[in-house]
Amino acid sequence: MARAAIRRRLTWRLATVAAVTEEARTARRLSLGIDDWEGHLPGQHVDVRLTAPDGYQAQRSYSIASAPESPTVDVVVQRVDEGEVSPYLVDELRVGDELELRGPIGGYFVWHADTDSPLQLVAGGSGVAPFLAVLDHHAAAGSTVPIRLLYSARTLGDVIARARLDEHVHRGVPVTIALTREQPPGWAGLRGRMTPETVREHTWPVDQRPRILVCGPTTFVEAVADSLVEAGHPTAAIKIERFG
Repeated sequence: MARAAIRRRLTWRLATVAAVTEEARTARRLSLGIDDWEGHLPGQHVDVRLTAPDGYQAQRSYSIASAPESPTVDVVVQRVDEGEVSPYLVDELRVGDELELRGPIGGYFVWHADTDSPLQLVAGGSGVAPFLAVLDHHAAAGSTVPIRLLYSARTLGDVIARARLDEHVHRGVPVTIALTREQPPGWAGLRGRMTPETVREHTWPVDQRPRILVCGPTTFVEAVADSLVEAGHPTAAIKIERFG
């Protein structure tokens, strides 16, 4: 999709659920079929709107988790027990159901395959969703841009899209996972929360002049961004997307 195509008038449209895939203990991938989809860029998001029988509406934003090359527009939804929208999307939605959706939205937190700088992705929890689109696009486009992912999750069961991440590891993409609450026997990855030392040791060094995308809960994103700046990365090289 041309870069200029991300600027357009947004309207609500119907999307049909083509597949529901379990991606983690409390997360599901919803693959949506959308007529006349104009395409999207990795890092963009969509708004999803639900309407109750009494007319009450609830709306949430979700990062697109599929590459532009995908025949469906995918979102990954993590269940929030007290949430209005996520329990329905995770527990109740079935293939063939319809959702109201608008997008794609956003031009700031995107990655273009023709970028030359090394790319560092740092994700917390479901903040890995837009990076699934980035990694899949990187592979589909045959990009030679160096790319790596540093990903923090509570437990191994909370790691979203483990199988897909393993595929990227097998094609040579460094994926480093930190488990903050519980680690299985023999766990060889990182343990505990992201510290400045962890961030410095498991991201591209400053002299590589990487572009850095950070996505996750607000406190996580702020801590990682502070650590990156402390390590010497210029603020202009760091883009963040936060939620919570």
